[in-house]
Amino acid sequence: MRRRTGSESRKNYSGRHKRHGLLVIALTGDKGRLVWVSAVRPGRTSEITACRHDKLTARLRKAGLGAIADLGFVGLDDSGPDADPAVITGCKAARNRPLTRGQRLSNKALAAVRAPVEPGFAHLKNRRVLGKVRTDPKWATARVRALPVLTNREVTR
Repeated sequence: MRRRTGSESRKNYSGRHKRHGLLVIALTGDKGRLVWVSAVRPGRTSEITACRHDKLTARLRKAGLGAIADLGFVGLDDSGPDADPAVITGCKAARNRPLTRGQRLSNKALAAVRAPVEPGFAHLKNRRVLGKVRTDPKWATARVRALPVLTNREVTR
């Protein structure tokens, strides 16, 4: 019998398949307040796939808004060269193609803009409800959509 340690000791945990996690896409305002939370999807779903399924870029354009995202969302906004981007991301370096000085400065500027909104995501992740949910994502959506209300109320206190 093999002894399990660390993350393997959790019930229903699979580090390989990511079957038991949840994926939630959230948007915050410029002060870090949670504005929108997507429907819950299985943890194996890619962030870009979830955003495309929710038509996030079309909704942002329709509202006249934009978003600054991390490197997990590179390639989400495939708009033409003349259109204003709805989602701005940094630049990824490849193994054989390091970033230029301008790209590094661009990434640094985007990180500085994203820094004030990160506490909004941290408050959402700190909820124990999300760590304990091991159910069908459609049942978790109502709980997750209630969390921004509670989180924003606690932050404003």
